[in-house]
Order: sequence, then structure tokens, then C-alpha cells
Amino acid sequence: MKKLLALVLLVVAGLSVGLWFIQGWSGAGPSRQPTAMVIESGTSLIEAAKQLEQAGVIESAERFLFQAKVFGRREPIKAGEYEFPARASHAEILSLLQNAKTLQRMVTIPEGLPSVLVHERLMNAATLTGEVPVPEEGSVLPNSYSYQRGEARSAVMARMQAAMTKTLNELWPKRNPATVVKSPKEAVILASIVEKETGKASERRMIAGVYSNRLRQGMKLDADPTVIYPITKGRPLGRRIQLYELQANNGYNTYAMAGLPVGPIANPGKESIAAVLNPAPTQALYFVADGTGGHVFANTLAEHNANVQKWFAIRRARGEM
Repeated sequence: MKKLLALVLLVVAGLSVGLWFIQGWSGAGPSRQPTAMVIESGTSLIEAAKQLEQAGVIESAERFLFQAKVFGRREPIKAGEYEFPARASHAEILSLLQNAKTLQRMVTIPEGLPSVLVHERLMNAATLTGEVPVPEEGSVLPNSYSYQRGEARSAVMARMQAAMTKTLNELWPKRNPATVVKSPKEAVILASIVEKETGKASERRMIAGVYSNRLRQGMKLDADPTVIYPITKGRPLGRRIQLYELQANNGYNTYAMAGLPVGPIANPGKESIAAVLNPAPTQALYFVADGTGGHVFANTLAEHNANVQKWFAIRRARGEM
């Protein structure tokens, strides 16, 4: 009887140890908050386990290595910067290391951001290295771009510019034959104006249609953002445009000349480029703010002047005039 009891206890103890061992592989780890760590190139799993133990991500390097040998795949770990979640299990940790699920750092370029501010975002992006010049206006495709700790800013900028080149190469062959722009460069120039004139995605093709009509008829575009760009390089003006600024002939000011500016005034997004390559079919030549964040459009100057008076009335009611 005693031998049987001892055997039962031994079996129970063995099962308990086995259960503890298995749960230790997939169960919650000791870390109470996410932990960032850099695994250098050439680091072995043994060395990484020691770093994980020192950082408090795992309790025991030896136990982690033994469990990895029993339960894990026979694959090398990858170098990079990782963020291990709070309470990450041994299984989760090894999966991250073997699948190179590194920490994704992002730099976001909003649609219509001018290149001086693209440059600022790159220079302020944490852990990037090296200097970069201000990129050529209109050469960067707005998007969110991931990067790794220690990566060169020039490499990230190159990806941004390659994305713009790729987008133009994809969109240009699909253009409406009736589009007013004659080259990808002209498409970017006009798209940059469309981007700055409306914050509503639904209006892009309509705004592009109005400006296309004006260009065909030899009318001036009369776009305020083209007045501001030579003054601030795209930064906010922070005041009203002055009369002498409306009269300045500097290659950008579309109040002082007909046709497109000499270059883009921002970095337009894919949708604005697509809009100028396939603008809305419209007879409208004018538009003005409607007080809701959008615009009201008009075919004739008389209609436009009436819409302008309505806009002035809205502004007076708001105390803006």
C-alpha cells in the first residue's frame, strides 16, 4: 500500500512538473510593461536569453533556452529593435525573434505637406541618423513610412521619393485623354494646388475640374496658396495676404499670371494626382467656401459673386469681418 501511494505521489509530482513546464512556455511572463530591446547582428539565442533575463522579460535564461529547444522551431533569431509586450510568454518572445517582428517606428507625411516640413519631420524622427537636405518640392509621396533604429534619414527619404515616382508611373498611363496637364510634372504642380485648396476628399475632382477649365480658357487660377508659397515655402502665413503680395510676379503667384506655377507648392497625395488626371466633368469656373469646410461652385461670375456675398454674410455672423 505504501509503495502504491508513493508511486501515485511520484506520478502526480511528475505530471505537476510537466504541466508547470508546458505552462511556462505559453504562460504569462514576468514583465509588467512593454520592454524595448535591441538585438545586435550576430547575437545568438543564448546571448539574447541572457539579455532578456537581465531586462526582466523572462525569469530564467536557462529555462527559456531549454523550453525553446523542446517546443521551438530550429530557426535562427533575427537582429533588430524589438518591443516585447507586457507578460509576453516564452513562445511569443521566440516567435518575435525568429520572425523578425521588430518594433515599427513610423514617420507620417500628411497630404499637402510642403517639403520644408517634410524635412523637419525627418530630422525630428527619433533614432534616425545623418543629415538630409530639404527634398525637391513635390518629390515626396505623403504616407506613413516605417524605419529602424539607426537607419539613415537619406534612406527613408529615398523611399518616400521612390514611392512618388512609382505612383506617377502608375497613374500617368491611366490619365483621361482630355486632361489639361501635359506631363507628370504638370500633374504634380496642379495636384499640389488642389491639395491645398480643399480638405474634403470628395471635392478633389471638382476643384481639379474648375482649375482645368480655367487653364483651357487662359484664365488665371487665382489660387491663394500660390501667393503664400514664395513667402513661406509652404508654412502657414499666419495673417491675411497683402495687396502687394497678390500683385507679385514671382513665377508662383497665379493672381499675377495665367497658367501653372513654375513648380509644386506642396507634396500632393495620390488621390489629388488622380483627380487632376481625371477631373470631374463640369462647366464651373469659380468656387468659394460654403461655411461648412467645403465649397460652393459656380459656372458664371454673377453666380460666383452671389456666393461670395453669402460667404461674407456667414463670416460677419461669426464675427470674422
